[in-house]
Amino acid sequence: MKGLRVIELSEALNVDIADLIAVCSILKFKASSRLSMLSFEECKKITDYYENNN
Repeated sequence: MKGLRVIELSEALNVDIADLIAVCSILKFKASSRLSMLSFEECKKITDYYENNN
């Protein structure tokens, strides 16, 4: 397994899928749908983003 799908990470972080895709866009990750794959490194950066901005 290379990482998580957007939908899986949104469930783990308890955030809306659209918000998570917006964060991916901010961080310049190529995630355009709920089925897009994210690497574990991208997941970590997204998690850090939410921790630092909440």
